[in-house]
This record gives sequence, C-alpha cells and structure tokens, in this order.
Amino acid sequence: MKTNPGDIFQRAKNIILNPKSEWTTIDNENNSHSHVLTNYLIWLALIPAICLIIGWSSDFGFGIKLAVKQFLTIIGGAYLTAWIINELAPRYNGVKNFNKAFELVAYCYTAICVAGIFYLLSILGILAFVAGLYSLYTLYVGLRPMMKAPEETNGLYFIVSLISMIGISILLGIFIKIVLI
Repeated sequence: MKTNPGDIFQRAKNIILNPKSEWTTIDNENNSHSHVLTNYLIWLALIPAICLIIGWSSDFGFGIKLAVKQFLTIIGGAYLTAWIINELAPRYNGVKNFNKAFELVAYCYTAICVAGIFYLLSILGILAFVAGLYSLYTLYVGLRPMMKAPEETNGLYFIVSLISMIGISILLGIFIKIVLI
C-alpha cells in the first residue's frame, strides 16, 4: 500500500486534536505493525530527525548524531514498549494483541514527532518535551479501547505502561548515544 501524505496528516491531526474518537477509528482498523511502521511512524519520526539536522547545521556531525539517536529511539522505543504493553495485557485483564499494542504506541508518538519541528531552533527543543507529555495523555486515552482492559484495571495498566515507555526511551537513548559516540 502506498503512503499518502494526506492520510498521515489527517491521522496526526485527529490524534492530536480529538484522540478519544480517533482511538475508536483506529481500533476498528486491522493494520499490522509493519503497516503502521512503514505508512505512518517512520514518516513522522523523520520530522524531528530532519529538524535536528537543520537546527544543528552549525555542527553538522553532532546534528546527524542527534537525528539518528532520535529516529532510532522512536522506532526502537515503539517496538519495545508495544512488546511490554502487549505482554502485560493479560495481567490487567486486557486482550493480548501485538498489532494493537504497536498501533497504540506508534500513534502515541504523534505529538512528540510533530513537535519535532521545534528542533529547527535548538532553543525551542524544550517544547518537544512538552509535546511528549501530551503523547502520554494519548497513551492514557488509547489504552482502554486498544488493549481492552476493564475500567478497574486500566489505571494501573496505564501507570505501568507509562513507566515502561519513559524507561525504555531513556535507556534506549543512552544505549544509542554510547554506540554512536
């Protein structure tokens, strides 16, 4: 299936502006993790990567390292976090489905990837961090419809998923930084 920029833009806009109804739409789709990766997440992950290169054009080598680290952290982090969320699903009375877990995580990265535009001016990079907080909100909103955890266990499932997502991002970022230097 060919990637349509209009579809990517519309999905990103819907996830950011109206996540509750967009999660229902996403849940009704039956996309594989590879489809979501190649038709959505890779394209969004390129936004902060490219903007980091441009934003650090005065130190091109450093900008490239930051861009590669950011890109790999998003892609690798999505897979690792999806795997953990999927494995935890039965513990919180949810439904184990890796494709749904990957969709959940990949679409949660939307706000932080779009906010990657702020890396064009390195001083505005902190705003990408703020967008990351909104990405965590979209995780909260999407967890129940995507993983089918009942209301009584969904809060704890979210907290564990949140800690996993943050921890994986930090550890993966450190690992990639060590390997790239």
